[in-house]
Amino acid sequence: MIHLNISTLIHQPVKQVFDFMSNPENDFQWQYGTLSSNKLSKASLSSGSLFRSVGHLMGQRALNTFKVTEFEENKKYSFKSLSGTLNSQTTYTFEIDNESTKVNLTTQVNAINSIDVNEGALEKKIEQQLKENLILLKKVLEEKMVEQVLAI
Repeated sequence: MIHLNISTLIHQPVKQVFDFMSNPENDFQWQYGTLSSNKLSKASLSSGSLFRSVGHLMGQRALNTFKVTEFEENKKYSFKSLSGTLNSQTTYTFEIDNESTKVNLTTQVNAINSIDVNEGALEKKIEQQLKENLILLKKVLEEKMVEQVLAI
């Protein structure tokens, strides 16, 4: 089993960071390899909600369904995979740090067919991708802040 913890500091209020990250329709803007991601119901996202993501992982097309397991507005957003090639449980927590938001990411991943997968290589690839995702997330959200200031 792979277990990773990664954090980043984003110079945006916690509400804006949480609202952006907890909306699956935004995933393609900050998650490399994600082509689309959508809620499976029209209701607001909450604990028990389902969403589906289409993307690429290690050169393979991936269609995954996820279930939101925890949803505490501006504090915590967790989900687990229900389908796909990896069993995963991911949690984002949000902390106020001065006028910024600290995003903490914890994920546990297990390849369903681990015999065909080099777990060490998979762990490095997932860790690299998650770090790149958080860098892109920071860039996207901080550029939105600049755009908002310039529009005033």
